[in-house]
Amino acid sequence: MTVANTRVTVRPVSWTRLAAVAAPLLLLLYGVSRLADGLDGDRGPGPAWNFGHTSFLISIVAFAVLAVELRRMLLAATPRLHTLTDIATAATLVGAASFLWVILGDLFVGFAQTAPLPDPLYLAGPLLFQLGLLTLLVRAATVRPRRLPRWAPPLVLVGFLALGASLDLLPVGAALIFAGLLPLRPHPEPHGLPDRD
Repeated sequence: MTVANTRVTVRPVSWTRLAAVAAPLLLLLYGVSRLADGLDGDRGPGPAWNFGHTSFLISIVAFAVLAVELRRMLLAATPRLHTLTDIATAATLVGAASFLWVILGDLFVGFAQTAPLPDPLYLAGPLLFQLGLLTLLVRAATVRPRRLPRWAPPLVLVGFLALGASLDLLPVGAALIFAGLLPLRPHPEPHGLPDRD
């Protein structure tokens, strides 16, 4: 009787994977906190408000980390569309900075009064964030070897549309974004396994 030698490769948890999971989960926490904060008919400063907005702030930072990690991953896989990848990353980061500015203004009234977000960024920021991130995710779903199933970017898009339709749909939108980002593979499959959809 022989015992076959099997080799198990253990990879450390990557920043890409951590950000892909943490960002939508923190967004979900924000959505749940927002609903809890509104149960008394009034939303405003208090424990649920502060916890929710802090979760939202950290979520946006995690999305920004994800964009930078996706850029690194995509350029390592194929430098062909370098300019598109850079523009998408920059758009995501500008949008993330706009979100952070607004969140800090919600948490600290003095900041909002002294440094209000310029109107063009208030309107364009969320759009830049979503378009930039979706572009990076589409690239991750089309680059070889594929790092994301083809159905994942449309699922994230539906999550974004839910958030845009109503802030009361934050938990639903966050859950859809989580489901779309969960299968993200920071590293190619070992031994040339076929891409799965």
